[in-house]
Amino acid sequence: QVQVVESGGGLVQSGGSLRLSCAASGSLIRINTMGWYRQAPGKERELAARITSGGVTNYAEIVKGRFTISRDNAKNTVYLQMNSLKPEDTAVYYCKAEGVQYYYGGSIRNWNDYWGQGTQVTVSS
Repeated sequence: QVQVVESGGGLVQSGGSLRLSCAASGSLIRINTMGWYRQAPGKERELAARITSGGVTNYAEIVKGRFTISRDNAKNTVYLQMNSLKPEDTAVYYCKAEGVQYYYGGSIRNWNDYWGQGTQVTVSS
C-alpha cells in the first residue's frame, strides 16, 4: 500500500542544525499535505510544521523562524530543516502523509493518512 519512511535524525549540540527527510512510496496518485509532528517523553504528539501540495505552510509558534519545511511533489518527499536547535526540541519526529490518494487492487483509494515510524532528534545542552 503506502509506506512513509523518515531519516536524518541524530544527536546535535544546542545551536546546531539537522535536516530531516521523509519519503512516501507506493502506487501514489497524490498527497494533499505532508507534515512533521514530534513527541517528547511524557508529552503528547504535537505539530511542528505542515505543507500542502501547493506549498502553503504552517508552523508551530515554538519553531517559527528556526525550522523550514519544504517538499518535492515529484518525489513525494518532505524535508524539515531545523536550525538553532534547543534542548527542548528533543523528541521523536514523525512524518505524516495526509489525504493520500493511491491505486490498490485495481481501484483508487482516497484520502487516507499514513504515519512514519519516527526518527529520534536529541539536542544536548
